[in-house]
Amino acid sequence: MSANYKITGPDGQSLADLPLVEGTLGPKAVDVRGLYGNSGMFTYDPSFNSTCSCESKITYIDGGEGLLMYRGYPVDQLAKHSSFIEVCYLLLYGELPTAAQLEEFDTAIRYHTMINESLKSFFGGFRYDAHPMAMMAGVVASLSAFYHDTTNINDPEHRNIFARRMIAKIPTIAAAAYKRSVGQPFMYPQNRLDYCSNLLHMLFAVPAEDYEVDPIAAKALDVLFILHADHEQNASTSTVRLAGSTGCNPYAAIAAGITALWGPAHGGANEAVLRMLDQIGDISQADKFIAKAKDKSDPFRLMGFGHRVYKNFDPRATIIREYCHQVLEHLGMENDPKFELALKLEQVALEDDYFKEKKLYPNVDFYSGIIYKALGIPVSMMTPMFAIARTVGWAAHWQEMTADPGNRIGRPRQVYTGSEQRDYVAVEKR
Repeated sequence: MSANYKITGPDGQSLADLPLVEGTLGPKAVDVRGLYGNSGMFTYDPSFNSTCSCESKITYIDGGEGLLMYRGYPVDQLAKHSSFIEVCYLLLYGELPTAAQLEEFDTAIRYHTMINESLKSFFGGFRYDAHPMAMMAGVVASLSAFYHDTTNINDPEHRNIFARRMIAKIPTIAAAAYKRSVGQPFMYPQNRLDYCSNLLHMLFAVPAEDYEVDPIAAKALDVLFILHADHEQNASTSTVRLAGSTGCNPYAAIAAGITALWGPAHGGANEAVLRMLDQIGDISQADKFIAKAKDKSDPFRLMGFGHRVYKNFDPRATIIREYCHQVLEHLGMENDPKFELALKLEQVALEDDYFKEKKLYPNVDFYSGIIYKALGIPVSMMTPMFAIARTVGWAAHWQEMTADPGNRIGRPRQVYTGSEQRDYVAVEKR
């Protein structure tokens, strides 16, 4: 805290003298914790667009510059040179691992991917058409009943075991939810496979025949998972932190994050891209719908373009665009009508003056939806895939918050706009 920020009333009288908080990067913040006690006033910030809820060392975003960093490392460098498992280690422990540390961590994740056999009956209790996110939220919340011996949140070793266990088991849980939804038998994880190859195996293998994982598909997933691993204090991460601030068991906090991610304005964005492509139909209708998108009086919106945080190009989109085209070419899908349409929309957004002026460039959700569809992952599984990737970010933030000795239960305030105090009237007199 290097300076103070003074708040004065209309008459010039000083109402508060608030400290400024300065981070390593980014704007300064006004510390308003003493405002109510000193002035009797709250701050008012619906959706918390101008409010810092915490200090964090994990992720930094500069929306104006199109910059995303994990622990100080630009995400484009990690996507190019690292792996999802290595990025998991970085997010959890703050530094890139040595070769020995990476081998130990990777081995620990591979050998903890199985879930308790009793959990299989949980999946059977859901209707066949239950959404996979509903199953994931329920099963993750139940994990504390199976691992209650390591849910002492004040024990650093328990926190570490939880984080590793959660990263290892979330793909197995998601794949089991998918298998339940399509009526196929569960596939056990294979320790010989890397993280993303194992997930593809559990999703698409069946006992009746051999299944070979496509390495290009696995690599594309690995990069997508790196790009989705964390994104600062978004809605689901903030939900994990708020739930976790109560001292609840960590599995309950992660389940809360899964349900927040399920919202169409958050984790469902790539699903919205595919629904939009279905609505447009094919490339012959592209110009018509592009004109609709430009018409301010028309409610139609091009999904997967622009971003609330990034004011220029989404840096994650720059990275994944290459893999999107690589996957389509590898699978021979460049001429598929749906993908032709998507590539046409991409071309317009990158070349049309209207889109360039408005900075409505394709974002990561645009490309991830196309990749998932090309890999045969159904729309209902796209948000679960996001949840798999984001679990490490949730775990890292939960660990950081829980280890903070100054952590207190979250308690947002409100501006009350209801009735003033009034007296009860008996029902016969109303």
